[in-house]
Amino acid sequence: MMFYIHKAACISPQQTFGDIDIEQLHLSVDNKLYAIEPKYPHFNGNALRRMSKSTRMGSGAALPLLADEAKPDGIIIGTQVSGMEENGKFLNQIIEYNEDMLTPGSFVQGTPNTISSQIALINNNKNYNLTHVHRGLAFENAVIDAAMLINENPGHTYLLGGVDEISANNYTLDTLGGWFKKEACQNDELYNSTTNGSLSGEGATMFTVSGSKTGALAKLTAITTIHSTDTVIVRERIKSFISQNLPNGEKIDLLLSGENGDARTLPFYLACETLLDNQVPVARFKHMCGEYPTASSFALWLASNFLGNGLNVPQHMLKKQGDFNGVKNILIYNTHKMGQHSCVLVSLVE
Repeated sequence: MMFYIHKAACISPQQTFGDIDIEQLHLSVDNKLYAIEPKYPHFNGNALRRMSKSTRMGSGAALPLLADEAKPDGIIIGTQVSGMEENGKFLNQIIEYNEDMLTPGSFVQGTPNTISSQIALINNNKNYNLTHVHRGLAFENAVIDAAMLINENPGHTYLLGGVDEISANNYTLDTLGGWFKKEACQNDELYNSTTNGSLSGEGATMFTVSGSKTGALAKLTAITTIHSTDTVIVRERIKSFISQNLPNGEKIDLLLSGENGDARTLPFYLACETLLDNQVPVARFKHMCGEYPTASSFALWLASNFLGNGLNVPQHMLKKQGDFNGVKNILIYNTHKMGQHSCVLVSLVE
């Protein structure tokens, strides 16, 4: 047993916060999918102005989950590029002001652990607090951390999250590295593209998790991470993961695929699809949130809502139609820059 997901909140480029509507697809702008930020009623204007975008999104998604609860026994965040925008501003100020009269705000906000720290300060939480920064497996490592803690302390509750923002510096570097498309491409046409690169995205997803089954949305049954650029090795590892973690007589009922319109990553996603029965529906999510290191957290939010809140899979997500009656087990497969892969098995709470 890994853990149960009790609450989930998501700020993304789609209408996922507050009144959820994922049937209507919000379009990308200049090859970027920017998060739709709410009004953040929990913060006053002065506090918001001092926060970086990733800190706003992370804290804004977390606080509604903590409003009526006892303080969580820990805050665990996965992120890769959060704080990089503020970090860049501070480094530019060093040159611009000749190392004199530097404003401290960008320096304070320029590290990835600002998000978990800010949530703890607002919540007056002095418990376990950790930020995982592991490139494309940052959120997965946060999940594993939470699972180990819950295994040791089954009665504890933890706030678990994945946050990343579109940073100008990182966007430039990743575009130069060939990870984002150089030609104009709308997200509603993303999967028709045959070129290299994807669309840049961002978002913040938060969960309250524990070992208690009561009132849970979904169960995170298993997770694994894979480091390889060989499709044969990756396929065998996914096959082994499914066979080891699916209960006898059960099957994968839905694949949430991280396919992202990058021609180079497509063989990995096809290798995963071919492991499953032809009747298993395949749904893609990167046209909704874009490509970013912790995009798998967005997929986990979707899976939790499909299983626990009866949210329907919109037509624009479906790559392959199938039977949605009695969906019990959802497999999330994602790869980041082809070298890092993850599989997450999410199950219905029975």
